Amino acid sequence: MPHGLGATLPPADARAKAEGTFPYASDLWAEGLLWAAVLRSPHAHARVVSIDTAHAREMPGVRAVVTHEDVPGGPLRGHRSADRPVFASDVVRHHGEPLAAVAADHPDTARMAAAAIVVEYQLLDPVTDPEQSFAAEPLHPDGNLVRHIPLRHGDAEATGEVVVEGLYRIGRQDPAPIGAEAGLAVPRPDGGVELYMASTDPHGDRDVAASRYGLTPEQVKVVVTGVPGATADREDASFHLPLGLLALHTGCPVKLTATREESFLGHAHRHPTLLRYRHHADAEGKLVKVEAQILLDAGAYADTSSDALAAAVSFACGPYVVPNASIDGWAVRTNNPPSGHVRGEGALQVCAAYEAQMDKLAKKLGVDPADVRMRNVLSTGDLLPTGQTVTCPAPVAELLDAVRDHPLPPLPKDTPEEDWLLPGGPEGAGEPSAVRRGVGYGIGMVHMLGAEGADEVSTATVKVQGGVATVICAAVETGQGFATLARQIVQETLGVEEVHVAPVDTDQPPAGPGCRGRHTWVSGGAVERAAKMVRTQLLQPLAHKFGMSTELLQIADGKITSYDGVLSTTVEEAMDGKELWATAQCRPHPTEPLDAAGQGDAFVGMSFCAIRAVVDVDVEIGSVRVVELAVAQDVGRVLNPGQVRARIEAGVTQGVGAALTENLRTPKGVVRRPDLTGYALPTSLDAPDIRIVKLAEERDVVAPFGAKSVSAVPVVASPAAIASAVRAATGRPVNRLPIRPQAAVVTDPLPEPAPTGQA
Repeated sequence: MPHGLGATLPPADARAKAEGTFPYASDLWAEGLLWAAVLRSPHAHARVVSIDTAHAREMPGVRAVVTHEDVPGGPLRGHRSADRPVFASDVVRHHGEPLAAVAADHPDTARMAAAAIVVEYQLLDPVTDPEQSFAAEPLHPDGNLVRHIPLRHGDAEATGEVVVEGLYRIGRQDPAPIGAEAGLAVPRPDGGVELYMASTDPHGDRDVAASRYGLTPEQVKVVVTGVPGATADREDASFHLPLGLLALHTGCPVKLTATREESFLGHAHRHPTLLRYRHHADAEGKLVKVEAQILLDAGAYADTSSDALAAAVSFACGPYVVPNASIDGWAVRTNNPPSGHVRGEGALQVCAAYEAQMDKLAKKLGVDPADVRMRNVLSTGDLLPTGQTVTCPAPVAELLDAVRDHPLPPLPKDTPEEDWLLPGGPEGAGEPSAVRRGVGYGIGMVHMLGAEGADEVSTATVKVQGGVATVICAAVETGQGFATLARQIVQETLGVEEVHVAPVDTDQPPAGPGCRGRHTWVSGGAVERAAKMVRTQLLQPLAHKFGMSTELLQIADGKITSYDGVLSTTVEEAMDGKELWATAQCRPHPTEPLDAAGQGDAFVGMSFCAIRAVVDVDVEIGSVRVVELAVAQDVGRVLNPGQVRARIEAGVTQGVGAALTENLRTPKGVVRRPDLTGYALPTSLDAPDIRIVKLAEERDVVAPFGAKSVSAVPVVASPAAIASAVRAATGRPVNRLPIRPQAAVVTDPLPEPAPTGQA
């Protein structure tokens, strides 16, 4: 089997997941197990007059009922979940907010007991429009404004000869994890509790739980188990916090497996966003100034909205050189469901808007949309509107060239042997004569790691004995490939083929959350440093014996050889039965918060992606079929080719959902149809032909291995590219995501498409 960096290694759990034998969190079991159910609010905003749990407590089989009165801990200031209570007490702030939880001998008993809890509400008018939040009565003790960032860069009075404006709306995308959200809480003899769940940030979740339970962090242990994959935070606090309370009250293990409805009501979603833009350019299409107002709907609680707003404001001008910028961004509380971390947060919303502006600019100037973009693209050494210099590789022009020059897919009339596939499927209701083809572009950028002074650090231990290596690191494998990467690093460094990655729990040193490519950088870097320390321990005795330095020895394919061929032995022989181990940390260079003018070196690094979309639109009924997405991406270095391509394809497909189908509707704050029939995820039939035409490998010198994160930026760029292509096909402005059918309907006759397929 191939091994080491640069090889395509299959994930260690791939076979078990494919065969259905992988132990997910919902498969957990314990002796004396009780089952939990949570009572959630049916209202978006209401005062809680009273909660009567007497009927539920009297039901046979019910072992405990807990409410806000049973939560001993106070708020945890400074944490992403600081402002959200375990249970609502005086006021319900969003539909689905937990009010009580029940533990019983049988899951049906627990659900019936939860339904038997009587809550008297005084209904309040919900604030669901974020623009109304500024003048509304405070919805939270901390007020309605989560954060305001005023960014000012360059000359505030600058203007351009050509001006284009736009108003854009981005919908509420749900991460919609396919695996059930579940957990198990087990009480400990010391009065603490162990939480077994699919956490992506075990130490952060432990600290929140300890604060809420009135315990020390040492009394709470989080064991990560059965993560089915994550495109956002998994196991929201509303799921795991009631479990621990029930376990502490009953003295028994307690399990909860959330229904699909509970998942939609409980976890955080992508921020719905309202964006107003004005672009100024000179007569040649060079950008002079960008003005923007960005309003993020945080929902009922702050969660990660401050971080999402920082990304949105910082990248509001996109990967373009903009000498002057005036950007205002707000994140506000409403009575809508909470928003939080979803892949590409903040960056996706602004990408859809600034790319629409570039299309408007091209149309007004009468030039090709790709040409306008090429005249303004960012490169290494340029300044962001935050005043930060782009020091990492930024091959944006190279990426745009790659997708623009890639051959267009053939038009259906050029392939008469194939059936005409109408938008909406082979049995679509429209007519082929109403179908128009469009080509559009989207260029996205995201930041890697945390931002604005976040202490990004990870610790890893590498042990080797008997020809087998073990990696101990609290980095959670969420599908991003860290466990596979850790194996590859150790194989490359130590020449040991059999490498195991230990299960994750909070007894290990912290590694941080699994988002923004963190674990490839900081956790992979920690594993590499630890492996190199073990390598030195292994080679030093041999080097001393032969009178040479360790730098003159190399390890490959399980063998140790010297530069002159005098020394040749196997790693196993050199180990001689010893156990070698080392622990190391990786901490990237520090960043700083944005100042009062939105200026500062807030980001460690950035990655970029260009996508060209080709779509067919039935302009009579407004249905859209994405024919092809050509992708060129800045990856730094390809560490696992198969995994990189899979992550890009997955990110692009998630972006297709954001562009065309995914929008969690919440009329008057109430989630409408919280299930996978009412919420339309893209299926395999909706996935377009994805062509990865270029992977730009210019290594980032400050990153371990020179690699960049790959999964978030395609999510950011693909919705903008699809919207651009629909604009090209229809001539309509398309200023809302997901794209509604009425936005793609054309009432005036259109000319036949150009021979190239460009509308």
